[in-house]
Amino acid sequence: MRTIDPAKHAARRQHIVNAACELFATQGFERTTTAQICKAAGMSSGNVFHYFPNKRAIFIALLQDDKGEKTERLAAATAGADPWAALLDVVRFLAAPAAEPLAPPLVMEAMLQAHRDPELAERLSQDSTDEHTVITELLTKAAAAGQIDPGLDPGHAASWVMALIASMYTSAATEPSFDPAGQLPTLLLILERFLRGESQERRTGGALPRDANASAVAR
Repeated sequence: MRTIDPAKHAARRQHIVNAACELFATQGFERTTTAQICKAAGMSSGNVFHYFPNKRAIFIALLQDDKGEKTERLAAATAGADPWAALLDVVRFLAAPAAEPLAPPLVMEAMLQAHRDPELAERLSQDSTDEHTVITELLTKAAAAGQIDPGLDPGHAASWVMALIASMYTSAATEPSFDPAGQLPTLLLILERFLRGESQERRTGGALPRDANASAVAR
């Protein structure tokens, strides 16, 4: 029996996923054929199906492409000493792919397919739950540390944080002029004023100065 090189096997799988990425993003899942994926990857159908049983498996692998890195980043965030700084780091990390040309349309396509595929819907729901859990934990810690308004419900606030991040993807996918990278500082400023403004005003006896807002977001 031929010995399989794990690194080479993983590299070939990634090559197929990368080849399929642009097709799924520009044509959608339904209109992309396995023949097109094989051609883009420069491989025969037999080779492609050696690594993936079908087109759906390639699509799911594409959506899970950064799962390992995301798990590590979320775990590191909850272990950090400064929950507010960790929250901003998580927001930047989750929002950053919106600036990549193919990511927003892929996210939209994944949402569309999830309505037709219960297993895919469950996978996406679990990812969303994991993110929500971490953001809620960071908000809870930040409130306890006096970094955000303690009157906010952490779970509800986490849902709004995630909704703002999601809007980066939907806007990038539907509005050609929308610049996700250019809008990220505005997103962070919105979170600054939403999460910290009231509690900061109580401590300072007035509105948070503009330069204080800017420096806090920069941190």
